[in-house]
This record gives sequence, structure tokens and C-alpha cells, in this order.
Amino acid sequence: MRSPRRCSRNGCPRQAVATLTYVYNESTAVVGPLAAFAEPHTYDLCEPHARSLTAPRGWDVVRHEGEFEPPPPTTDDLVALAEAVREAARPITPRPPEDDQHHHNQPPGAPQTGRRGHLRVIPPNH
Repeated sequence: MRSPRRCSRNGCPRQAVATLTYVYNESTAVVGPLAAFAEPHTYDLCEPHARSLTAPRGWDVVRHEGEFEPPPPTTDDLVALAEAVREAARPITPRPPEDDQHHHNQPPGAPQTGRRGHLRVIPPNH
């Protein structure tokens, strides 16, 4: 899964919740909710940096007055999560112990269960 966008300010590790855009022909800095996509001429800011931004002398700042919320998961995030769950749900064929290859605890054709990380694979119809 993609990691959340981070604040563009040097050394700031916080998650971005706002986008700063400069409108040069109007000498205005606009701080609004986080844009859906990172654009080359915009800057992502965390809430403290979005709230404390000042513009150069002679410039205006237009600032979003509502709450800055982290963005909801995107379709890409949801697809990545679904693929991770699908991967975790694939049956795992346990490898029999070296010295006991002829004895199986399950009858032939029985569904396999297993574990992957913190997810437990449960066979269908249970």
C-alpha cells in the first residue's frame, strides 16, 4: 500500500493534510484541502505548517477555514488492500516433515488451512 503523502517542509515527518498553491499573477498563496494528486508546482503541508504559513510582503494568503482532514483512501489504496487480502487467502500447502512423509493428518482432498503473518486462512464453507 502506498504511504501517505508527507509535508513538503524540510525535515517535517508529519502527514500532509493541505496543499499550498502560489498564484503568481495575483501575488496570492492559496492553502486548501489536500489535492487528490501531488502536482509539480504545489506543496503538501501538515496542519501546523498550513495554519502558520505566511506569504512574502505584498502577497495575500487565502486559507481554508474548515478542518484539514487526512484524505480518504484512494481507489489505488483499496485495490492494494484487496490484493493483499487475496494473497493472504491463498491456500498454503504445508510441507510434510522429512521423517514422516507417508502419514498425513488430513484425508486426501481435505481443504488446507494455514497462517500468513497475522491473518488466518479459513477454507470456504466454514
